[in-house]
Amino acid sequence: MGEELLRAFRLFRRADWRQKPVAGYKPSEIMALICIGNQEDCKSCGIQVSELSRMLRVTSPTVTQLIKGMENDGLVERNMDQTDRRAVRVTLTDKGETIMDQSLAVFKTSFEGLVDYLGEEDSRKLAELLGRVFEYFQERVFEPVEPAHKGDGFGD
Repeated sequence: MGEELLRAFRLFRRADWRQKPVAGYKPSEIMALICIGNQEDCKSCGIQVSELSRMLRVTSPTVTQLIKGMENDGLVERNMDQTDRRAVRVTLTDKGETIMDQSLAVFKTSFEGLVDYLGEEDSRKLAELLGRVFEYFQERVFEPVEPAHKGDGFGD
């Protein structure tokens, strides 16, 4: 059964379900726009590069290159942090906000289509199961595992 689950998860990678470009932008750019635009504490303050790096789970130099390209396309602006002159904050431009909104609409439409396809009951089951899968991987798989035998592995 474990192999069947692994095969099912691999299908998602081949389907490239989240790789569809919105308005010609790469998925990494779209995810960055969403992260920048979803700042609850202060949208106009922006987000620090280090925080965006943590959210996207990539290195700061990678985010810096991504932001540079997005800035050239007029999607984001970089500004000095008012409280820490060493830090840079990134905010969305009007164009960036428009692309983010279009992207979120595409995602919403896709998932509404999935609900239509699966039906309400199966969609609820899927959401519940995916939540449990997430908990499993967070709690069990990514925590250090104690070795079953503390010997040198040669049967002592």
